Amino acid sequence: MALPMQQLLFFGLVFLGGGVGSICRYGLAVLAQPWAMRFPWATLVANALACLVLGLVLGWHQQALLSDQRRLLLATGFCGGFSTFSTFTAESLRLFQQGQSTLAYVNVLLSLTLSLGCLLLGLKMSA
Repeated sequence: MALPMQQLLFFGLVFLGGGVGSICRYGLAVLAQPWAMRFPWATLVANALACLVLGLVLGWHQQALLSDQRRLLLATGFCGGFSTFSTFTAESLRLFQQGQSTLAYVNVLLSLTLSLGCLLLGLKMSA
């Protein structure tokens, strides 16, 4: 069964946004490497920034200031490629396994609090 052209366009937009988001995520990891010796700063920053962008995009989309296509490109694609729950989870587990429970708990609590706060801030900024 062939996909309609519109669905192919949507897949392409998600693919493009995800690729750009992944490249940005890798670039952030490279830039943050000197500070990443004991704490996963790059993942924390990437997830917080992705939540800020997501809040902006969702807010603009709810106000009909952003088309479905742009929402797919930015929210599903870019934010999906830029943020990384799996790396956050693996890094938190690594900290626990290395006996750095305090840092692991700080990572979990700071990541969740900062990400939620950034999402809310993005929604507020879009209003």
